[in-house]
This record gives sequence, C-alpha cells and structure tokens, in this order.
Amino acid sequence: MSKRIYYRTIVLSDIHLGSSYSKLKELSYFLSNVDCKRLILNGDIIDGWQMQKSGTKKWNSTHTKFIKIIMKMMEKCETEIIYVRGNHDDFLDNIAPIQFANIKIVKEYILESGNRKYFITHGDIFDKVTTEMKWLAKLGDIGYSLLLWLNGGYNKIRTRMGKPYFSLSQAIKHKVKSAVSYISDFENILVNFAHSKQCTGVICGHIHHPENKFINNIHYLNSGDWVETMSALTEDFDGNWNVVMYNDFISKLEPDIKQIDKAS
Repeated sequence: MSKRIYYRTIVLSDIHLGSSYSKLKELSYFLSNVDCKRLILNGDIIDGWQMQKSGTKKWNSTHTKFIKIIMKMMEKCETEIIYVRGNHDDFLDNIAPIQFANIKIVKEYILESGNRKYFITHGDIFDKVTTEMKWLAKLGDIGYSLLLWLNGGYNKIRTRMGKPYFSLSQAIKHKVKSAVSYISDFENILVNFAHSKQCTGVICGHIHHPENKFINNIHYLNSGDWVETMSALTEDFDGNWNVVMYNDFISKLEPDIKQIDKAS
C-alpha cells in the first residue's frame, strides 16, 4: 500500500492468541498498513483457556510479531491502547482496572464518538452460557474447535483453486435457526443495557459476528473476530464507523503487494 490509512479508532476482538486457529499473519499484515489514535482490544485477545491446555507450546514468531506491532504503534504513533477483558482472558479480572503508560486494562469502557456515547464491553457477561454454565461453554469450545478444523481444510482447497478465504464455520452457524436466534437475543440484550447506561451506542465482540446497524435507535457495533471472519471496526475523524473485512482490505492493494504468503 502506497500510503498507510489513519483512523481515529480501531476496534479488534477475539484474536485468541494461543489458539491454533488465530489468523495472526493476516492481522499483523492489516495492522502494518494502518495507524490509529486509539486501539481498542475488546476481549479474548489472549486465549487463556487454550494457554491452560498447552502452555506456551503454540507461541511462535507470529505471536511475537503481533506484540511488536502493537508496541511500535504505541511508541511511534503514540497510540492509546484500551484492553477490555473477555471471557477467555478473564484472568485480567485480577488486575483491572489498571493504567500504565498509554495502556488501560478495563472491564468496560465508555467512548464518545461524534454525537454518541458508546458502551464498550466484550459481551460475555451478557451470555448466560459463559457466566452461569462455564462447563458448558468449555464443552462448546471443543465442538467449535472441531468446526474450525473443518474450516481450515476447506480453505486449503479454496487456496489451491485461487479463491479467497471463506468462513465455512460462519456460514454453517448462520444456517442453524437456534444460532441465528442466539445472535438476535444477544444483540437485543446489549442494546437494552446500553440504553440503561444512557448510551446511544454499544460496541462488543464475543459472538464472532461483525455488525454495524441500528436497533431501536441504538447504534450496535460488533468487531467480529480474527479466527473466522477476520474483521475490525474503524472510526474516522468525523465519528463514522465501518466494519472492515480483511478480504476486502487486501483486494484494494496493488497486485505486487497482494501476493503475501497465504499459508495459515
């Protein structure tokens, strides 16, 4: 890219550092081509559940590169980092809220953007499965890992055919009536809570479903994830928000730059 894109705010969530399925190579490439005044890491950045299982065995150079990119943004661009805890990195509950240098670690956050006030939360505390039935959530995590394994095999075939990444797991979930109902219920609960907090917007993650829409005059934004959809939320300096999909992002690059290593 000839010129780096500069945003007021970038929101990322559900990166799941420590998981085999985290798309860190793609995320690092995205962050290497953008700058921002504020970077909000909205939960499940570090997958503590996976780290408990495998320790640091799955930590590799892509993890280190990602950390270095974040540090470079802090140092050279003076980017403010706001890390909101999620359910997979709930170990942060022991220290949040805390601030050092230009990093804040919090459980929730209020952001003023344009003429709106946004309540920012990862979203897991509004999910009864993760809060009241953690054993079921971890059991579901095993099934989800199997779905992602199938997703990986499917996309290797697509890569050989010269086709872009496609989230098979997302497509399957959107065909299941109960999953669609779960997403709708989750969105409505978040919107109602934002209203009770006297906010006119809500920004979340957790369900790996990027979204930008209005529900009952509340601006609902979900940053998606970097396991399946590879998406981020961006805010410009006029307070306009967009969902940026990685496939769309790289499609705008010059052909000579687009030819990155597609191995995952």
